[in-house]
Amino acid sequence: MRKTLYLRFLLAYLLFALFGFTAVATVVSRLTTEYCIRDNARRLYGEASRISDTFASDLYNSTISLETVQSQMEALASYMDTEIWILNPSGRMIVNSRRAPDPSEETIVEGFDSTVAAGNYYTTGNFFNSFKEDVLSVTAPITGSFKIRGYVVIHLPMSTVRSSADSMLNISWMMLIILLVLSLIILLFFTQYFYMPLRRIIKAAEQYALGNMHYRVPVEREDELGYLAASLGYMADTIARAEDDQKKFIANVSHDFRSPLTSMRGFLEAMLDGTIPPERHEHYLGVVLSETDRLTKLTQGLLTLNNLNTGGILLQRTDFDINDVIRRVAASFEQTCRTRKIRIKLLLTGKILYVNADLDKIQQVLYNLVDNALKFSRPDSDITIETTEKGETVFVSVRDSGIGIPKEEQSLIWDRFYKTDLSRGKDKKGTGLGLSIVREIIRAHDENINLVSTEGAGSTFTFTLRRSEKNDALNDMGEQE
Repeated sequence: MRKTLYLRFLLAYLLFALFGFTAVATVVSRLTTEYCIRDNARRLYGEASRISDTFASDLYNSTISLETVQSQMEALASYMDTEIWILNPSGRMIVNSRRAPDPSEETIVEGFDSTVAAGNYYTTGNFFNSFKEDVLSVTAPITGSFKIRGYVVIHLPMSTVRSSADSMLNISWMMLIILLVLSLIILLFFTQYFYMPLRRIIKAAEQYALGNMHYRVPVEREDELGYLAASLGYMADTIARAEDDQKKFIANVSHDFRSPLTSMRGFLEAMLDGTIPPERHEHYLGVVLSETDRLTKLTQGLLTLNNLNTGGILLQRTDFDINDVIRRVAASFEQTCRTRKIRIKLLLTGKILYVNADLDKIQQVLYNLVDNALKFSRPDSDITIETTEKGETVFVSVRDSGIGIPKEEQSLIWDRFYKTDLSRGKDKKGTGLGLSIVREIIRAHDENINLVSTEGAGSTFTFTLRRSEKNDALNDMGEQE
């Protein structure tokens, strides 16, 4: 059986209750009884000393009668619920508050010894076999002419002492019960507000470990446990989305690989079985070659994304002229633009504008953005590439006058393999990875890229780069000239 935290707390509570009852029944009970004995002995000794200094001394000095002392002792003993004796040093009874001694019958406490208390002023027991039950006996000497003339002995039944001790012990029992009740309340509070939510969080963690990432943590609180539950739920949602993305990714990769492979296999089988005549082989081999280029491009795109996401490619930052890079990228699309009757306009800030970035990666970003703009631009339209600088930041934008992107799909264009519904009929060779690569490259530079698009009017992609200090040196040189 697994030992749980709650079981340990419950066991600790039971041990506390057991040790508490045992302590009160033994140690506290004995200490309480001893305290009551000492307290009563101290009180009785004070009374015995006063009797010794007054009534007993007067009796031995013959200034008061025996009958008067007897009546006074009876009244005092009744008030104190005790029995008071006056003994001579040999143990002969002179005064007994319980009954007056008979002059014709001498009463002697056999074996009386004033030193029996061993230096103390009280004893417990039957006082030399004078009582059938235990009593607390306090002895005070009666002195006169520098000698002991007798003793005042006060007896209090031990049953009375124990009754007083039991009354005090009841307070200890009540305190123990109150402590146990308070401890139980704390245990119940811990169970309700800490243990049960913790159990639900543990159950959620077990469900996540089993792969059930859609399990919800039923803990809604504004404290650390609530934060832990929310964090666990957020983690599960993140993992679930990652799994969904992985499934979509595998499905998209499979689809994008299967389509060209199926096409290539079909053409090759048709050529082998004679369905396609020999004079058409060259044409269809060109189609097969085009499909292999598509697969190569798709594979390269996947490798690029993987390296960017895992940090496998380090940026080779240099200072270069972004305007010159834009001119070269635009020139590489000259034939395509001529074929589709699309014009590329350059609105560049200055002849030279230096930025600090990875030249190859930024060239790839520009190529992907221009290629994307060409795919969705109408014939006889313009694509504008513009650079501006604000402070230490350079803004590069690529604007087309194409079909635009629906508002509900603009947040999805950065996903891998994503293609808008409007593009599916136009982009036969696209892999759906271009904009994902663009975003990852810009993120690797700790820069931003955003999109402004209106359906039917066109789209503008704008990204930022760090302005190079080399521009300041060029400006200084121009001023000197």
